Parts: sequence; structure tokens; C-alpha cells
Amino acid sequence: MYDRILAANYAASNIEPNSVGRCAEYVRKAIEWGGISLQRTRSAKDYGPSLLAAGFHEAIGSPMKGDVIVIQPAPGHPHGHMAIYDGSHWISDFKQLHGFYPGPAYRSAQPAYKIYRYH
Repeated sequence: MYDRILAANYAASNIEPNSVGRCAEYVRKAIEWGGISLQRTRSAKDYGPSLLAAGFHEAIGSPMKGDVIVIQPAPGHPHGHMAIYDGSHWISDFKQLHGFYPGPAYRSAQPAYKIYRYH
């Protein structure tokens, strides 16, 4: 059984002061702490199918605690990005204070993204 609250709380408690370029690893570990093992991929941008196979579905609207976002690449960031929502902020390998796009390159390019929610 997956506990999205436990996963989000784990993510929020296990962050770095700034990005260390390991968003997929940190978010995957949080999801695993919540009770689900994901098939690993090389890039954050490729985690959508793994999340769907694990019982997540695409969500629209306001994020809920435990939702996971997968963002496609931005200039200079070929692996894309992923984060989990803790109820207030998006958390990857750091707390994102400016929304779900993790940095200026993403906020400028605004690449495609999908939000996933466990049902």
C-alpha cells in the first residue's frame, strides 16, 4: 500500500540546501519510502511510464500532497526534472521556492510537464 503523505514527508525531510542534480534519485527514494518501487530510468523526464505502471494516473488542477511532477528538458538540462509536492512546495533534491519549475532555465522555457497522482 502506498502512503503519499509518508512519501512527501520523507522528501521534505531529506533535502539539500540547493540542487545537486539528483532530483530523480531523491524523488524515487521518497516514493519508495511511501511503499512503491519504481522502475528506474536514466532521466527524470522518463519517469512517467514507471509512475503509471505503479498505479499513478495523470492529474490536472491544483496539486495535492504526494503528487509527482515530471518535467521535460529545458536548455542545458537534458534529463528534465521531477519533484514531489509536500502540500506547500515542490520538493526534488531541494525545496523549490518558485513553483514547480526548478530554476531560471525552466521558468524561461516552460517545457511540457505532467502531474501524477496515486489513486
